[in-house]
Amino acid sequence: MALKFNPITFQSQKLPSFALPPMAGLRSPKFFMASTLRSGSEEVDLKKPFMPPREVHVQVTHSMPPQKIEIFKSLEDWAENNILTYLKPVEKCWQPQDFLPDSASDGFHEQVKELRERAKEIPDDYFVVLVGDMITEEALPTYQTMLNTLDGVRDETGASLTPWAIWTGAWTAEENRHGDLLNKYLYLSGRVDMRQIEKTIRYLIGSGMDPRTENNPYLGFIYASFQERATFISHGNTARLAKEHGDIKLAQICGNIASDEKRHETAYTKIVEKLFEIDPYGTVLAFADMMRKKISMPAHLMYDGQDDNLFDNFSAVAQRLGVYTARDYADILEFLVNKWKVTG
Repeated sequence: MALKFNPITFQSQKLPSFALPPMAGLRSPKFFMASTLRSGSEEVDLKKPFMPPREVHVQVTHSMPPQKIEIFKSLEDWAENNILTYLKPVEKCWQPQDFLPDSASDGFHEQVKELRERAKEIPDDYFVVLVGDMITEEALPTYQTMLNTLDGVRDETGASLTPWAIWTGAWTAEENRHGDLLNKYLYLSGRVDMRQIEKTIRYLIGSGMDPRTENNPYLGFIYASFQERATFISHGNTARLAKEHGDIKLAQICGNIASDEKRHETAYTKIVEKLFEIDPYGTVLAFADMMRKKISMPAHLMYDGQDDNLFDNFSAVAQRLGVYTARDYADILEFLVNKWKVTG
């Protein structure tokens, strides 16, 4: 998954500090905030080393009536035949190395030089968004954990062979390539402060997320449907912008990630579509509940050790570049309403 956000966060114009190193040669120094620290700085904020940067909601747990667990058990054969088909065999999937310089080849250094030359032509604010996307993707352990909190579909053993558990494990493995690829590209580009980024990833994974899905697979699959569509849009727009800036290789990277997200969106929306078919009342209540809460985004607890509003500041840059906007948020809601025939 990549970075998606709630339109209420778009007001801020402050720019994030996690991405760009304070070094000569960058065209737009304004893209580092005053709070940006060099890796060796002693000015470290220790006020909450293992706490989220903001309060999370009061947690409701296990809100689905126990008898409805049987619905998901009864859907296991259906999931095997209709959902697992959206997974791609490992041997037929792209891998991050397909888009990166080959470190085992004699031409590795020249390939890196070419990558860096292309990266020089890309504006700093684009890299702010790309770094935010990568940080979000790298918090994948949190997303697998969240899926495994859902009653009736979680992996109960760590290696369960139920279709729901197989989906979660294989989905995670497919998604894992996204953060790997973006991380390696950004490292090779020489345009970003990797140590600061690595700290931000650690803070985000440590903070978790607060989607308010209540161990309820109805809520969880609705949330995942929204997020996968938003991710598809976000990565698609970073691909478009990379192409506009002349970096076709980076456009391919973002485009292939977007393609994965679209396939995952199709799977999750199909699960919810099936729930509307067999339990329309319960599913429409769950959909209304998630819309009333508003979708909290996977990286909304993003923190770099200094800036409690890092996610909001990042969101403002993504909004300004048109990577993911308030209009996109509304369009996704409309898409899902029509997809699931909620108004019908």
